[in-house]
Amino acid sequence: MIIFFLGFFFACTPEHALKYEKVVEEVIVVEEIVVVEETIYEEIILDAEDIWVDYFVQLETYDEIDVVWVIDGSGSMNDDEERLLEGIDVMMRNLPPTGWRLVMVPSGIDSAGGETQFPLLPGDDYTDAKIMYDNLGREVQESGFDGIYSYMADNSYSASWMRSDAALLVVFVSDEDDQSRIFSEVIDFTIWYEFQRKHVFLASIINFHPNDSDCNISPVFHGDRYEDATNYFNGQVVDICDTDWSPGVIEATSQIELKDTIVLTHEPLDSGAIVVFIDGVKTGEWTYNPFLNKVTLNDTPPELSLVEVAYYYKSDDTGR
Repeated sequence: MIIFFLGFFFACTPEHALKYEKVVEEVIVVEEIVVVEETIYEEIILDAEDIWVDYFVQLETYDEIDVVWVIDGSGSMNDDEERLLEGIDVMMRNLPPTGWRLVMVPSGIDSAGGETQFPLLPGDDYTDAKIMYDNLGREVQESGFDGIYSYMADNSYSASWMRSDAALLVVFVSDEDDQSRIFSEVIDFTIWYEFQRKHVFLASIINFHPNDSDCNISPVFHGDRYEDATNYFNGQVVDICDTDWSPGVIEATSQIELKDTIVLTHEPLDSGAIVVFIDGVKTGEWTYNPFLNKVTLNDTPPELSLVEVAYYYKSDDTGR
């Protein structure tokens, strides 16, 4: 009977390369129970550029979240109504069972500043969302940044239901780019928004660049300002051309929850050589799904912990 024990150890060399050390122990058992043990050390230096590390920092927990959908009210958005309402319905069904409030406001300063509809609450459904949407103010201004600013800073009604200690998720929906006057630069908006709550999240449903879009034929309609702001907060960007926004909305909703999974950027060359760290400590309490290219931790990592997943990949793999 031959039994093999394989161990893998990673360590960085002074030349910033990765040391790969394989230990093989061979145990041979014969009838007279004579045991021969042999240990072989094999050292291979692999180029550091063949290593990729995906990571995330765990969220802090919170009990409440305020959600604001900032919606482009121009006529070109009329054919998006069904997908928009289905997206909001999906979000309501995927939010925590308690503690959330959701409202729709129009993009633009004037209408958002005067919006006074009571927010949707746990237990509300598609019909309630449709009523809110039908009563939403319409404005030709396609300026989502100005819209959320006007609603939160200038609209006294928002203060009657929004909670300063709750997390905040804003979802921009528009088939054109942001044209805000208050925030001429994206960085101006992100700085303002970042300080509105201890926990802030952003998502956008927009036209992608024509090179990446199924329906947008002009760079003029690319929502790059919304995209830049959303990427700043590591949020979800959904293609408005998608026939079903639900998967993207579910992803946007999941960003406000504690994580126990991470989808890898590249496909690992060897799933058996994946290494997972939590706050710098290696852990074996995880599984890898090759079909979804996703690592799932057995236990949800604690708040603010750093989760890292290291693996070998093909250097010409451009990633997801």
